[in-house]
Amino acid sequence: MIIEISDVAVFKQKALAWAAQFDTLCYLDSNSFNDPYSKFDTIIAVGAKAEIMASAGNAYAQLSAFRSANPGWITGFFGYDLKNETENLQSNNPDQLDFPDLYFFAPETLISINGNEVEIIGENEEEIWETIERLELSHDKQQHAINLEPRFSKPEYIESVEKIQQHIIRGDIYVTNFCQEFYADDAVIDPLSIFSNLNNVSPTPFSTFFKWRGNYIMCASPERFLAKRGSKLISQPIKGTARRDADEAIDKTIIEELRNHPKELQENVMIVDLVRNDLTHSAKPGTVKTEELYSIQSFKQVHQMVSTVVCELRDDVSAVEAVKNTFPMGSMTGAPKISAMQLMEQYERSKRGVYSGAVGYFSPDDDFDFNVVIRTLLYNSTKKYLSFHVGSAITYHANAEQEYEECLLKAKAILEVLGGNKKIV
Repeated sequence: MIIEISDVAVFKQKALAWAAQFDTLCYLDSNSFNDPYSKFDTIIAVGAKAEIMASAGNAYAQLSAFRSANPGWITGFFGYDLKNETENLQSNNPDQLDFPDLYFFAPETLISINGNEVEIIGENEEEIWETIERLELSHDKQQHAINLEPRFSKPEYIESVEKIQQHIIRGDIYVTNFCQEFYADDAVIDPLSIFSNLNNVSPTPFSTFFKWRGNYIMCASPERFLAKRGSKLISQPIKGTARRDADEAIDKTIIEELRNHPKELQENVMIVDLVRNDLTHSAKPGTVKTEELYSIQSFKQVHQMVSTVVCELRDDVSAVEAVKNTFPMGSMTGAPKISAMQLMEQYERSKRGVYSGAVGYFSPDDDFDFNVVIRTLLYNSTKKYLSFHVGSAITYHANAEQEYEECLLKAKAILEVLGGNKKIV
């Protein structure tokens, strides 16, 4: 059924509150960002009539079979450590979250929002609509401050960056994404309230609230990993970050500095080249092109440098294979890709898991859209373990102390929402 609504913001709040009562939920919100490649403003997938959970090994083959059996909507995530399935790599760092490498489900109910038009697909559509409409919104629960602990002290982080730069000098890699985890044990949170506050503090075009079996992904990602629109593949890597300023004149100056910063331009173009190479594995010959280079997108917390790379998908490559051929995304690995992933396994202190992975959907027309899991809280409610990673690109010209500060800038919204230590040193 299709309904027109007058207050989209209130309906989204009510629909999410209704959906959060179920064991399985995927909420994807564009937060009204204008994007030529987005097909929906908001998607809410609720309840699992079928699901798949897999570890690296034959996860993509299992997903292909699951997709064949469920050709309608499916939503889910790819974990970063699926890299071990496609390359001779390992993930031996500690993992406290215990999330699977891959999880997808076919929803019992699918709600999509476009403009002021809502479509509900599933059984008892009228009843669902009336239930959501009647729902009384409650105030967000008061969250006790959560103090996060870093896996690296600042001196340890700086020392690690300087060691990584020695690998760059030796020619082992050109650029890498070095990530660190912040975590809290015995954390008791209300995930829906945390996500709602995060989405308010940092609205982004790929915001996600994902729930299954007591596990949660609360994501404020600004970045698209890969989308398929008909026969076209689109990847939009982000490399280059600068702070926002309340003073408009200063803010414009910051944008110009980002647009012309040699280090930011260097890391962006290196990742664009890597993405172009990744897409050739799925592309019709001669169709890979950079549609936009060094575009600046401004969000509530930061400015980002975004490029757009596209290609035409070969007829013999399935949608699942197109993801496999490109994953993990170059913006979260480095170049050369395999060498960078090997080195980061050596220098990082925790398994990335869903972080650096992707959340999104496959639709009935076999299109798909997946984000990059960054600016994201991950929570295992059974273990009461709360985690988020943050990373930055390390190049020859990188300044280790500035990279550490960039990590904290990217973490700003999450630290604000948790209400604990505003500054980790």
